[in-house]
Amino acid sequence: MSLRALPLIAIPLILYNILVAFSGGAAAEFFRGPLITVHMIQGAQWVFTRGDLIILVTMVFLFAELVKATYTTSVSLVDHGLSMLVFIVCLVEFLIVNAAATSPFFFVVIGSLIDVVAGFTIGIRVARRDLSIGGAD
Repeated sequence: MSLRALPLIAIPLILYNILVAFSGGAAAEFFRGPLITVHMIQGAQWVFTRGDLIILVTMVFLFAELVKATYTTSVSLVDHGLSMLVFIVCLVEFLIVNAAATSPFFFVVIGSLIDVVAGFTIGIRVARRDLSIGGAD
């Protein structure tokens, strides 16, 4: 199996779990903690939290997964299947694990759901175009 078949959306899931392991059990408070504070021109402060970092990482890897979904190879089928597995792990963890009951993890779950749905949708659309099965759109 190629490394290309591994879903990148698993990285935010792994990162979240690593950070929870080092948070000392207070995941919600840990992810609300500021990572960077930027003083804006008009005097306002923009606070970038650890939770914001998880969401940013999720969006970056979701974009990469959407780009990967445009390829129609046998490796992409394995990637879609593994993405479904990552979504199931995320959903079960969100519903069962207390440390996963946070907004940043919710966005990881939604990102993995979008990866699954978009992966199959884009894959089918690209395959139709490649095989000229559909009508002229």
